[in-house]
Amino acid sequence: MGDKLEITPRGTRGSRTPWGLIKYLQPLMAGQITRYRKNAGPEPPTMRGFPLVLLTTIGAKTGKEYTHVLGGFPEGDGAWLVIGSKGGAASHPGWFINLAKNPDKVWLEVGKLKFQARPELLKGAEREAAYSKVVAVAPGYAKYQKVTDREIPVVRLSPVTSPPG
Repeated sequence: MGDKLEITPRGTRGSRTPWGLIKYLQPLMAGQITRYRKNAGPEPPTMRGFPLVLLTTIGAKTGKEYTHVLGGFPEGDGAWLVIGSKGGAASHPGWFINLAKNPDKVWLEVGKLKFQARPELLKGAEREAAYSKVVAVAPGYAKYQKVTDREIPVVRLSPVTSPPG
């Protein structure tokens, strides 16, 4: 643990989402996280047919804890995939930068299960296969890669197992 993840280069083009609006949506986002936790069952809630998970990271600059609602895609053995699409923007989402810089301080909530996660940035054919698998379940992710020239990060989050004893 502790090895930082590579942050792939940002793109030169991408969707033009007015990210400044995000600060006005913070209370709505906080409400969504509270509802998720309050209503959590053994299975994660779904949106548009795919599961939602909560990813908690520690800010690379602030040291503060941040939680984000993301689409999560089960990988087997308790691992989940998350996609750093940011709607196809030229830049990476903040949670990805935080996760890359603080890989030993990452937690995932899947329904009522919460665990510390070990992030792994997928590369090459493994990344392509994982992205294709996600697009098969959530076709909206296909368009994000088309509108940006950056490589959208695909991160596998595996449970950290405590050493025995």
